[in-house]
Amino acid sequence: MSSLRTMCVSLARLFPILPVLACAFVVSMALSETSLAQSSVRPPEGAVNTNSDGAVGGAVPGDALGTTSDSEIWRAVRQGVAGTVSIPDKKAAVLVQSDGESWRLMRNGPLFDFLGLAMIATLILLALFFAIRGRVRVEHGMSGTRIKRFGTIERSAHWLMALSFIILAISGLNISFGRELIMPLMGKEAFGPMAWFLKHTHNYVAFAFMLGLAVAFVLWVVHNIPNGKDLVWFAKGGGMIGKGVHPPAWKFNAGQKVIFWLVMIGGLSLCLSGWALLFPFQHHFFSDTFIALSSIGIDVPAWLGLPEPPYSVIQEQQFNSIWHAIVAVLMVCLIFAHIYIGTIGMEGAFDAMGSGDVDLNWAREHHSLWVEQMEQAEARPSAPAKTQPAE
Repeated sequence: MSSLRTMCVSLARLFPILPVLACAFVVSMALSETSLAQSSVRPPEGAVNTNSDGAVGGAVPGDALGTTSDSEIWRAVRQGVAGTVSIPDKKAAVLVQSDGESWRLMRNGPLFDFLGLAMIATLILLALFFAIRGRVRVEHGMSGTRIKRFGTIERSAHWLMALSFIILAISGLNISFGRELIMPLMGKEAFGPMAWFLKHTHNYVAFAFMLGLAVAFVLWVVHNIPNGKDLVWFAKGGGMIGKGVHPPAWKFNAGQKVIFWLVMIGGLSLCLSGWALLFPFQHHFFSDTFIALSSIGIDVPAWLGLPEPPYSVIQEQQFNSIWHAIVAVLMVCLIFAHIYIGTIGMEGAFDAMGSGDVDLNWAREHHSLWVEQMEQAEARPSAPAKTQPAE
C-alpha cells in the first residue's frame, strides 16, 4: 500500500508538466519524419533546385551577384578595380585606391627622411671641405684690371632663375617639412596663414623660374658643349685640389658645364612634374615615358618594382608628387654647392654675377682660354669703313 501511495503522489506532481512533455514528443516525431522523407526522396532529373528564399542553385535572386561571392567583389574593390559612374568625374569609379596608402607611407616615411638627410649631409660635406681646403685664392693677387664676363641680360636671366628657385625651395620645403618642424615652434595660428601664403607663392613663382630657365638655356647652351679640355680639367681636379694647378678652360669650365646641364635637365623635369601638379588629372607623363623607354628595352617599372603602365590619373599624380620632391631636393643640394663656390669658396667668383666684371688675374687662372680669345678679339683690327662712291 505504501508503494502505491508513493506512485500516486509522484504522478500527481508530474501532472502539471505532462502537456509540455507531450508537445515536445509530438514535435520531435514530426521533425524526424520530415528528415527521413527528405533523405529518401530524390528530385526528378532536370528539376530546378529552388531554396525557400527564392535563390536558384545557390545564386542570389535576380542574379544580382551572379556566381561571385562578396569576398571576391571586395577583394577586387580593394585592388582598385574601376566600376561605372554616370557623373562627369570618372575618378569616382574607383571606390578604393590602395596605392594611395602606399604613396602616403612612402611620402611621410622613408622618402622625406632620406631627402632631409641628403640636404644636411651636403651642408656638412661643404663645411668639412672648407675647413680642409679653405678659400680658393687668386694666387697672383688681384690685378686691379677688370674684364667683362657677363652682360646685363645674362645676369638678369641668372638672378631671375636663382631668386625664383630660392623662393620655390623655401616654400616647397615648408610644404614637405613645415608641419613637423615649423608648426610646433610657431603654433597653428601663425603657421596656417604662413603656409597658405607660401603655397600660393610657390604656384605663381614657378612661372618665373620657367622663364629664367628658358632664357639661360638659350644664352649659354653654346658655351656648355663638352670638349676635350673638360677631361683635362677633371683630371686636375679643377684646381680645387692642391695649389698652383689651374687647368685651361673656356668661358665655362667642366664643373660649370656639369652644373649647367644638371640644372637644365633637373629644372625641365621640375617644370613638367610641377605643371602636372598645378593642373592635375590631365597628363600621363609617366605612362608615356615608361612606354617609350620600354620600346627600346628599358623597363623602368620592373627595375623599381612598379606596376606596368598605363597608369590612372590618380597614380600619375602620386608619381608626380614623389618625383617632384626627389628632383627638387637634389637640385637644392646642387645649388648649395654652387652657392658655396660662388661666395665663400672662391675669391673673386661672385663678381661674375654681381657686377658682371671680374679681375683679370682671376679670369686668367680659371678661364685662361676664354681670356686669350677675348684679348685676340680686342687686338684684331676693325674692318675698314666702306667708302661711299662720289656722286
